[in-house]
Amino acid sequence: MFCPKCGSILRPKEKGGKKILYCSCGFSKSPEGEAAEIRERVDTGKKIEVIETVEIHPKIKITCEKCSNNIAYYWTQQTRGADEPETRFFKCTKCKHIWREYS
Repeated sequence: MFCPKCGSILRPKEKGGKKILYCSCGFSKSPEGEAAEIRERVDTGKKIEVIETVEIHPKIKITCEKCSNNIAYYWTQQTRGADEPETRFFKCTKCKHIWREYS
């Protein structure tokens, strides 16, 4: 069913223990006495299953604080306000130690 005021689809809602049809424009009506039936169905959908995790980060020459290895993966992430620079993260290719650098 559609709203006679704006043409949008009417959605079901409970008000005072009864189901009504309402529209975002403010129009509402009771479905009683009409050939309408209100049913709600929630699909849970399929769950996403992680099969394999692959790191695809570029490598950079930087010294690991922990094992002194000279190669690490790096990526950037906005960890603070949008008006501040991104934070750079590094992960050692040898010992997997992760550290960050603030710009």
